[in-house]
Amino acid sequence: MNVYVASSWRNTEQPAIVSICRQLGHAVYDFKNPPSGTNFSWESLNVGGVSGDPKSWDQEQYSEALQNPIAVAGFLSDMNALRDCDVCILVLPAGVSAALEFGWACGAQKKTIVYGMPREPDLMIKMSHYYAQSVAEMVGRLAFLEGEK
Repeated sequence: MNVYVASSWRNTEQPAIVSICRQLGHAVYDFKNPPSGTNFSWESLNVGGVSGDPKSWDQEQYSEALQNPIAVAGFLSDMNALRDCDVCILVLPAGVSAALEFGWACGAQKKTIVYGMPREPDLMIKMSHYYAQSVAEMVGRLAFLEGEK
């Protein structure tokens, strides 16, 4: 199956989940190491003639950054992989982008698994097909979804 792992750049479990899914024989999209070889980072963008801390941008600079060809390429890489996936796994804790990706996957009728503990209880986790409390449970749910394919 094609698996999309949605998570945060700061989530230390994300690389292990990618690795486990690959060991199980799945094609896995890793946003930290996309097939294009280009890792997107906000800090690498030149906004208003200046590179630097995106947290210091105002709304106009942020809007400009979203139109930057590097940002567009990063978005398209992630979005194309999300469209092509059979299963989306949300590895918690995660941020806004991962939540948007996961919500899109749910709306697109993709098979979905949430793994990990949210920062705080969240009712919308119920959108997913499964909530896995352990790696072993996540692997079992993934195998079950593969059997449904």
